[in-house]
Formats: sequence, C-alpha cells, structure tokens
Amino acid sequence: MKLRVNGKDVSAQDPDQSVLEFLRDDLGLTGTKYGCGEGQCGACTVLLDRSALRSCITPLSAVADREITTIEGLETDGKLHPVQQAFLDAGAMQCGYCTAGMILSCVSLLDHHPHPDEEEARRALNGNICRCGAYPRILQALRSASTGGRHA
Repeated sequence: MKLRVNGKDVSAQDPDQSVLEFLRDDLGLTGTKYGCGEGQCGACTVLLDRSALRSCITPLSAVADREITTIEGLETDGKLHPVQQAFLDAGAMQCGYCTAGMILSCVSLLDHHPHPDEEEARRALNGNICRCGAYPRILQALRSASTGGRHA
C-alpha cells in the first residue's frame, strides 16, 4: 500500500496497522504521541489531506494514496510553521506531550478557516487534552497565528 508522509512517498505492508503505529514504529516519526488509544485525547493528531485525524484509531487502509503530515513535516526549509512559532512565542506548552496534536489541530483549523472566532477555536480544539492546563496560552498562540502575529 502506498501513501505520502511529509511529502515523501512511502509503502506500508499491514493495512490493519494503525497510522500511529506506522508513523512511530516503522518511520521513526515520534512527534506523534500515543495517549488514550481511543481517539479522545488528541495526542495522536496528524493531518490527513490538511484535516485533523486521530491516528491511533485509524487503520492504514483508510489512508492509502493520501497525504499525511506530522509535526515533523510542518517546517519548511528549516523554518518553523507559523503555528509552531506562535506556540513558542506564547509559551503554549509545559510538558509538551499534547503540543504536536494541538499544533496540528490549529493548523487544520487555520487552513480551513483562517480567522476563527473564540468559539470556533474552542470547538476545533475540543478533544485535545492538555493535562498541564496551558489552554489560555494555546488559544493565545492560535489567535496570534491567525492574525499573522499581530495582536487580535
């Protein structure tokens, strides 16, 4: 089975393997985290064709011939994605376990809705759990990224 991960064509053998297992175990892309294993915490979030996807509950057979982007695939030419930079600037992480999933959920939201209001932002991040409680800074980072770094 063929798929594209972070702009590179890759092959997978087991269509029943989860996307998360394939990314971490077969490709060594460990930025995507295992959290709950039930698609409820958001730590495993990746982008599938630019939309957020819970990789722990998605079999490879569901993503054949499609584009997956992980946190490792966001930077371009050594430069962080604007959402990654906004997270750094806002200090929108503590332990960092949820950060990749939060960032990818924010990227997906901004790709589909470049200037979300507070309610749309909260709705898009619903299901991404931060045990450290960095939500205010995460929302601040999202607002900053949506305004190009200008204060919203």
